[in-house]
Amino acid sequence: MGRFKDAAKYEKTIFAVISITTFLLIWYLVTKDTELGKVLAGPVTVFGKFFKSFTEPLGTHVIPGHILWSLSRVMVGYVVASILGIILGVTMGWSRLVEAMFRPLFEIIRPIPPIAWIPLAILWFGLGELTKYFLIALATFSNVTMNAYSGAKSVDPVLIGAARMLGASDSRIFMTIVLPASVPHIFAGLQIALGSAWATVVAAEMVRSSEGVGWVIITGQDTNNSVQILVGIIAVGIIGYVLAIMMRQIEANLCSWSERGK
Repeated sequence: MGRFKDAAKYEKTIFAVISITTFLLIWYLVTKDTELGKVLAGPVTVFGKFFKSFTEPLGTHVIPGHILWSLSRVMVGYVVASILGIILGVTMGWSRLVEAMFRPLFEIIRPIPPIAWIPLAILWFGLGELTKYFLIALATFSNVTMNAYSGAKSVDPVLIGAARMLGASDSRIFMTIVLPASVPHIFAGLQIALGSAWATVVAAEMVRSSEGVGWVIITGQDTNNSVQILVGIIAVGIIGYVLAIMMRQIEANLCSWSERGK
């Protein structure tokens, strides 16, 4: 069985390398001595600038500095919203009263994209860091809450009924049955939310920033510097991919007993 898993991993790696190489080759060919190449930099130029930006500052920071600024903003909004989302989602799934009180409001707020809140966020929190944290938290909150809610609602009622017949209290049922059963769903929500939060940081950093990957992209737009724009986009993509891998690994270690963790 282990051999089949190893073979599957190697196969995924090979196909990943092939797909990325093909993409880069197509990008190179369509921008090499063509009309498109006049408005879109080729991969050699872009990746050359990307690696140079590790030592040559873009603005006041090198690219790792911009990435760290963005990650710090994401982590603040993400952690706070994840805690609140897990609490609200699991509680809504467990308590009919809480569900009746909060789910209608949640369903109204959930479809609104975080970027739509920018004008209000500026009015409420000004142009500082709180606005960025707020937007990132909004991107996180809905995904975590919905998955935590689905996890709590999906618990087999037969298990709950059997536990009650054996004399278990509601608090004990919640802690020993409902919460553990919700964990795989919660991790699914956390993984989706992390991707959303990382994507939202670009919009959040459009609000009066002097650092961050969003700043790199928006400044490149203001100066018509397509190379800098693509450097920022590459940084967003690479870090987003790394974050997704990290979350999957954490889930695999903590939820090895579940289908998702295998």
